[in-house]
Amino acid sequence: MLIRRESPGDVEAVRAVVAAAFAPYEAARNPGRPDGPPVEVRLLDELRADPGWLPELSLVAPAPDGGIAGHVVCTRAHVGAVPVLGLGPLAVHPDHQRRGVGSALMHAVLGAAEALGAPLVGLLGDPAYYSRFGFVHSETYGVTAPDPAWGAHFQVRVFERPVPPPRGLFIYAKPFSAVDGS
Repeated sequence: MLIRRESPGDVEAVRAVVAAAFAPYEAARNPGRPDGPPVEVRLLDELRADPGWLPELSLVAPAPDGGIAGHVVCTRAHVGAVPVLGLGPLAVHPDHQRRGVGSALMHAVLGAAEALGAPLVGLLGDPAYYSRFGFVHSETYGVTAPDPAWGAHFQVRVFERPVPPPRGLFIYAKPFSAVDGS
């Protein structure tokens, strides 16, 4: 599967993929809320306008029909004063789920992050899914989650480097703190 950088012409298709992928979660989070885009769509929009946006780490998986099957992004984050990366959202359109699209996106973005020299990548997600990509509970490396309630769901993937990974509080790009539930 070919994974490539997102191009300016992909933005609306990516928004549609993120909206479709997260619609069931949004309905569960806000059962009485009128139809509207999931918070992940707003988060992605706000990340694009943030100084932490890294276009080289916004990747898409093209669909066989010429559309977009999935998207992943890493943005600038920090552990203390050390620049690191925050991963997410990762989204695969429901029509393309369970076909390896998410795995291909993860392998591509982690390879790109390592090639760019990032010491680690942090994310909030299901440990059963993300452990297959080398993610472990953040406390394993002395990295504190932005919200202690996240527990084992806040994970890091550390890349081998000649210096130990940074330790301390993980701070996402600003838009993450403005979006409740991310």
